[in-house]
Amino acid sequence: MTVNEIKFEVAMARAEMTKQQVAEAAGISRSRLNVILNSKKVTPITVSRISKALGVDVTEIIDDMYE
Repeated sequence: MTVNEIKFEVAMARAEMTKQQVAEAAGISRSRLNVILNSKKVTPITVSRISKALGVDVTEIIDDMYE
């Protein structure tokens, strides 16, 4: 599964959160979040935690090919 960085940043802006705040709310480190965004590889449970932290559905932050 891959996170779409533009969709992620839009969701982050709507939630008025920083990457640090998203990482803390998702229960992951900021460095792990950066790895996820740079490599785009993420497990379903982790993308679920990130989407919950942002208050969006998983499909709103993953690449279109998975929707």
